[in-house]
Amino acid sequence: MDKCREDESRSLLPHEYKVYAQLAGCEGIPDVHLFGQERGYNVIVMDKLGPSLEDLFNFCSRRFSLKTVMMLVDQMITKVAGVHTKNIIHRDLKPDNFVMGAEKQDKLLFLIDFGLAKKYYNPSSRSHIAYREGRSLVGTARYASLSSHLGIELSRRDDMESIGYVMVYFRRGSLPWQGLQGVNKFQRNERIMEKKLATSIEDLCAGLPEEFAAYLQYCRRRLKARYISVACLCRAFGVYPWFPSTSATGQHPILSQMRFAAPMPQR
Repeated sequence: MDKCREDESRSLLPHEYKVYAQLAGCEGIPDVHLFGQERGYNVIVMDKLGPSLEDLFNFCSRRFSLKTVMMLVDQMITKVAGVHTKNIIHRDLKPDNFVMGAEKQDKLLFLIDFGLAKKYYNPSSRSHIAYREGRSLVGTARYASLSSHLGIELSRRDDMESIGYVMVYFRRGSLPWQGLQGVNKFQRNERIMEKKLATSIEDLCAGLPEEFAAYLQYCRRRLKARYISVACLCRAFGVYPWFPSTSATGQHPILSQMRFAAPMPQR
């Protein structure tokens, strides 16, 4: 629910409703049953859902097991990949926007809050969103991609990079740039960007399985999106006993595919 405004372009809820309509039928996207205005407010009614992953993280003393993290990330990638097939990017992926289902769907993960979502591809003209610089930071600074901090137009890999930060956050309990302060929001975001730039992927993922670093390197190196590869990466920790973690040579099969994938154009 948000307040109605004379300039509806400044209100996120009407835009969010249109995005939900475009995503209708996608796995892990709640159904919308009503959208309208009531007493000066925009109102949207959707499926009843359970707690967010941030709520559950706090309930579990702010630490998830490796198995829990990987099983959650597997579902996150599946849901986000489904959104991307509709030519939409979310642009604000964070633990608060992933929620568990309710009642019989309590083991299924849902993705919500599409107020900042945007089309990245026009199927009619077959054109990808243009590369642009000088853009404002979009989303939540803690989980935003480096491109978002640097003012670059976002695309699919930026959603995937945000999932990488969520993955590290759930396993470590925090991220190095948490708690930074500034005299205003702009300065705080600048300090977060500086810390994020100064923290190498190796340092960020120190002490974690090598797949954490491989995932983030894959996202940042601007490679062609291979959702199946990164999803299988999450299944390779022994969470799923039928999936081999290493090949006969001792090299991780999915890491091998990801590290030698051919680079794609800049956007």
